[in-house]
Amino acid sequence: MGEFDLIKRYFDRPELRLGPAMALGPGDDCALLQLPPNHQLCISSDTFVSGVHFFADMSASQIAQRCLAASVSDLAAMGATPAWFNLCLTMPSADACWMEHFSQGLAAKAGTCKISLAGGDTTRGPLTISIHAMGWVPVGQAITRSGAQIGDVIMVSGSLGDSAAGLTIMQQRRDAKDTLSQRFYDPTPRIELGHWLRGKATACLDVSDGLVQDLEHILRASGCGAQLNVADLPLSDELRAHLPLNQAQDKALNGGEDFELCFTLPAELVNDAQAFSSAQNLPLTAIGRISGTLGCRIWGADGSLYAAPKGYQHF
Repeated sequence: MGEFDLIKRYFDRPELRLGPAMALGPGDDCALLQLPPNHQLCISSDTFVSGVHFFADMSASQIAQRCLAASVSDLAAMGATPAWFNLCLTMPSADACWMEHFSQGLAAKAGTCKISLAGGDTTRGPLTISIHAMGWVPVGQAITRSGAQIGDVIMVSGSLGDSAAGLTIMQQRRDAKDTLSQRFYDPTPRIELGHWLRGKATACLDVSDGLVQDLEHILRASGCGAQLNVADLPLSDELRAHLPLNQAQDKALNGGEDFELCFTLPAELVNDAQAFSSAQNLPLTAIGRISGTLGCRIWGADGSLYAAPKGYQHF
């Protein structure tokens, strides 16, 4: 099967065009994309390497869902509306069965996120997936990492540590279908929360490399510090049942890849956040405050400083 036949067969499908329309979609040298008036383009690029970011023998559908969700999560963290994505797919061979399942998983996640495939490339080589996700946000409303203020409340969505625990399960059983494993291979970008946070949150990012490591990006960009309480970390019932409390807390602090949003919010808006939480059935938990003392201090339940392991290191 040639490259263009492969693209037409597996990626020219209506489920990959459920997002905003394009002036010109896949098939030409470039796609032509039109932004709404008074909006800015948000672009995020991610590369996923077999054996590093996913198991080579995971199902192709799971690989596709995981990679696209992780990329769209960056758009959610900026408060952006997902619109389009480019896919660059490098693979050892054009395996028809693998490609069919990959495109099915990609279409399922693209449909959930309302994002359209704009183009990309296919090449032969070790299995590697690069996704360039694009979205838009009203001018002046993108949520960055640099606006946290002393006294802001630090909040996170959902629960933390599940994906890291799911990874350890899938290291033993690739076909695991439990909740923790699903949190690893099928994360949920918090798009609606990102929209709600526009004009409210002072800083935001998604938790990919571990809560503490990612929060430190906000602290450095904002020139401030943080005080966290270990006892306040949102841990799922499944994680508590799977691990002792101290290990579950370590996973929540440094495990990463939950793709939940961590954001800072003025204290007077916390009640509004809890109202949104109830309406959306999405837990939002206050875990600490922004302080004027540089660095991140984490307090254990006994009042002692908690030494959190470092998060994921890319090199």
